[in-house]
Amino acid sequence: MEFSTQSLIRFGNNDQVPTVSMKARAKINLSLDITEKRPDGYHNIKTIMQTIDLHDNLVIDAIGEGIELECNSSKVPCDDRNIAYKAAKLFLNKYSCKYGIKHGVKIKIEKNIPVAAGLAGGSSDAASVLIGMNKLFDCGISVDELMAVGKLLGADVPYCIKGGTILAEGIGDILTELPAIPKVYIVLAIPKIHVSTKWVYENFDFNKVNKRPNIDLLISAIAEGDIKLLAENMVNVMETFTADRFSIINKLKKKLISLGALGSLMSGSGPAVFGIFADKTSADMAYQEMKCDDCHEDYHLFVTETT
Repeated sequence: MEFSTQSLIRFGNNDQVPTVSMKARAKINLSLDITEKRPDGYHNIKTIMQTIDLHDNLVIDAIGEGIELECNSSKVPCDDRNIAYKAAKLFLNKYSCKYGIKHGVKIKIEKNIPVAAGLAGGSSDAASVLIGMNKLFDCGISVDELMAVGKLLGADVPYCIKGGTILAEGIGDILTELPAIPKVYIVLAIPKIHVSTKWVYENFDFNKVNKRPNIDLLISAIAEGDIKLLAENMVNVMETFTADRFSIINKLKKKLISLGALGSLMSGSGPAVFGIFADKTSADMAYQEMKCDDCHEDYHLFVTETT
C-alpha cells in the first residue's frame, strides 16, 4: 500500500495534520479452493492471492469532526454502508482516546476498480483508510494490529493491508507470505453482469467439484519463479457454478488463451476474468485485440501488472 504526505492543515493551537493520499490496489486469486463449510455457516478456503497495479485513489484529509465520504462512482454509497466509511468509524472509535485524535476525516475515493468484480476493491479501500489514518494521525500502529482491526471489517481486509503474494486460509484471514512472483502482465476482462458472492457460497456443492487446485504445486512454482507452471495449473472451484450460469466467463477465458495468455482464471467469486502474459507486448496486443472484438461492449477491459 502506497501513500504520500501532500500538505498540512492547520487547526487551533498550531496543530498540524497531514493530508494523505493512497493507492488501494486490486487483487486476483491465482487459485481458490473451498475446503469445508464451517458450523457458523461460513466456508474455509485455501487461496493464493496476488496484488495487481489496478487501483483506486484515495485522499484522506483531517477535518474538524465526523466522517465525510466522496466518490466519483454512483455505484458506491457515500454513507455508513460503505466499508471505507466503516473503517474510518472503527479507527476513530478504537483509537481517538488512546492517541488523542481530536479531528474527523474526509475521504475522497476515485474508483477505478470495478465494483463487485471479485477484485477486493471495497476491501482495499477499507485497508487504505486504516493505513492512511494511522499515518495521518501519526499513531504508529503496527501492521499486525491493523490487520487484526481490518478482520472486523471483512475477511479480505487483512490481506489488502499486507498485499503481495500470499497464501490465505481459514475464511481468508490466516495469511502466509510467499515469495514474490516475477513481474507478469495481466489482461482483465470484467463482464457487465452481477454475481452475488452470497449466491455462489449458498449454492456451492462439494460433490459437483470435478477439479481442485494443487496448492502445493503452485507454491513450488512460485518459489521457483516458474510462471508458466503456475499459470497452467490455476484452478478456481467457484467457476463450477458461476461459469455454468454465465457463459461469458468461459468465453473470455478461451479468448485470452487464444491471444497468448499462459493461463486464465476467474478471480474470487467473479465475474472478473484475467489472463497472465509473460511480457508487456503480448499483453498489450491481447488487450487491443479484445477492444476490437464484436462483444467488447459486454465487458470492461484493463491491462495491468503484478506488484
